[in-house]
Amino acid sequence: MTLKILHRPPSVDDTERPVPRWATRLAYALPLLLLPSCLWRLPFALHFEMGQVQDGGMPAYWLSVPYVLGLSVLTEVIAILTIGLVRGWGEVAPAWIPVIGGRQVRTMAAVVPAVLGGLMLTALFTAFPIGGDRHLTLFGVVDSVAYANGAWKALATVCVTPIAAWGPITIALAIAYYRRRSASAAAVTG
Repeated sequence: MTLKILHRPPSVDDTERPVPRWATRLAYALPLLLLPSCLWRLPFALHFEMGQVQDGGMPAYWLSVPYVLGLSVLTEVIAILTIGLVRGWGEVAPAWIPVIGGRQVRTMAAVVPAVLGGLMLTALFTAFPIGGDRHLTLFGVVDSVAYANGAWKALATVCVTPIAAWGPITIALAIAYYRRRSASAAAVTG
């Protein structure tokens, strides 16, 4: 009797045209890339400041816990939805979805939100250092966060920095989706 501990991964051949290997790997890596940021955020819900030196107080638990948990869950859900740009359920809506289930997803109905979301994420998570521990962000000039020691700062950098890649990765996957889908539409009509 042999144990079947390892299973075969699900087939990714459910798309109309082959997906580039880099796009598949990037789409599946995105939720894992964002996970450290989500985990870094969780202690803040319980007012543990993760080595940050702050003057301002923390919001009440009734506000911080649902906000931080909701933000972390929403981040991962959106990252998982990005996998639809490389899988069949991003081309044909799953049958269990009311009204649109089983219908083909229009190319631009997936590309436009993905590109706009990627642009918003890029703008939101991009900060340009301008000197004096200050950064230029979408929200203006902000001071860098001070940490109790270098270890906390290093941990924060390792956990939070990858989130800056979220927007560009989403845009790259949307462009690959558009090229793949528009090429298949041209092959059908031409």
